[in-house]
Amino acid sequence: MGGERMARRKKRIDSAQGAKFQNSGYSEGGASQTSNILKTWNPMKLSSKSDIDQNLNPLRNRAADTAINTPIGAAAIQSSATHAVGTGLTLFPRPRFKQLGMGADDARQWIRAVMAEFQMWANSKDCDIYRRNNFYDLQHIAYLSYLIDGDAFALFRRKSPAEMAPYSLRLQLLEANRVSNPIDTGLANYTSVEMRAPAAGHRIISGVEVDGDGAIDGYWVSNKVPYDRMDTQGVTEWVRIKAFGEGTGLPNILQICHDVRADQYRGVPYLAPVLETLKQTSRFTTAELANAIVKSFFALFFTQTSNVSGTLNSMLGNAYEGDPNEPVVNVNDYALGPGTLNALPSGVDVKSVNSGDGPSTFGVFTQELVKQIGAALGQPYEVLMKNFTSSYSASRAALLQAWDEYRMRRVWFARDFCQPVYEVWLAEAVALGRIEAPGFFDDPLTRAAWCNAEWFGPTMSILDPVKDVNGSHMRTSYGLSTLEREAAEMTGSDYEENLEQLAYERELRKKLGLEENNEPAP
Repeated sequence: MGGERMARRKKRIDSAQGAKFQNSGYSEGGASQTSNILKTWNPMKLSSKSDIDQNLNPLRNRAADTAINTPIGAAAIQSSATHAVGTGLTLFPRPRFKQLGMGADDARQWIRAVMAEFQMWANSKDCDIYRRNNFYDLQHIAYLSYLIDGDAFALFRRKSPAEMAPYSLRLQLLEANRVSNPIDTGLANYTSVEMRAPAAGHRIISGVEVDGDGAIDGYWVSNKVPYDRMDTQGVTEWVRIKAFGEGTGLPNILQICHDVRADQYRGVPYLAPVLETLKQTSRFTTAELANAIVKSFFALFFTQTSNVSGTLNSMLGNAYEGDPNEPVVNVNDYALGPGTLNALPSGVDVKSVNSGDGPSTFGVFTQELVKQIGAALGQPYEVLMKNFTSSYSASRAALLQAWDEYRMRRVWFARDFCQPVYEVWLAEAVALGRIEAPGFFDDPLTRAAWCNAEWFGPTMSILDPVKDVNGSHMRTSYGLSTLEREAAEMTGSDYEENLEQLAYERELRKKLGLEENNEPAP
């Protein structure tokens, strides 16, 4: 008996030792090389130069075409631009006055002076090197370029001041594909991703020159879009723009971009993840539209019954004197409409062709595709398609999700474009003596304290004003926000200006002998 137990035990041990154990972790999941579903799926993640820069031209071209020629692509681009930037982000200076040794009242006066001075420059088309747009229009153009091309560029230029235009600062926006590898250096051709730079140890990656540490040292900008046949400026030439000024440390050129890779130097178009789906959806829509047009056609066929003699032409055209083989039926001679009666010759019948079929699944199918597109772009279906047919809670949830995306891109854009422009402008304003900022050029910490600012833009649509205002009141009551911030975020207005206007209106009502409004006190 004991011998049998020992034999069975030995058999189990031998069996266990000879068993093939399955791998654990991802080897039997997403990394499986034996799964019928995954074994032929073997992509390879390479460097950003291989994954991004090498594919930039087709990505930009397709993104631009999609943004122009597909309704959903255009909606995605325009919705983001409308809500993130709108008519332009507004400057609210926030100097760290305690660090600067200023009182609150002096800080408010300084803020008012800076805002008035900046608005004078920003509202004028003199801020644009082409004198076509003001600063807020330039924001919109730069943001659109950033979305479509993956990045946008702004060059700081100078023009002699005028009596009514005291600032020399000008902005020049550049097409993204004008920043590219030069071909006139003999070091590489236009299509190369990376090439040697004239400076020792430097490289040029898709128009961006970096030093031995990989830090950006300059940009190579062409005088026109390379190989554009409609541009008659002559031979395409490149010029090197140093990234930062030697003495000032201020930027000479801005790149509006958001990186997703550690060693990335050029941006990826906003629509890149959904280009294929957008194209297929557009093709499906076009096919469905053509199908609907075909279904709308109504055709009639005249037929000859079998119990009569003669030809169809002879029966329909008694007075026809032409070729007997030519059809003489003119459909326009037979009226179609409600209550219409038409007489046909004996032996002639009319048959209609019904081009309709079963109910279409177009709406349901495209809705699911658009949901996927919206999810990838951070814009829920309701917001992307402007389709708020759900409850207040569901619609507000969709708006809040979309606004998380819009606010994030607004912060990125303000950080890359608006704030640097403001700092360069403020440096000139202080240098000209139009703005007082002691220590501005003496200490970087002091300069940072003077330059601190916030940028506010379009506000989120209010679905229920009562609920939103009550929420704002609770945030300020508990110290979670300020009245100034709530005014800027909810209505895009200046809280102090609102109070001054309200005080004026109250005095005006008293002067005219009108009853006081019962609005709550601020």
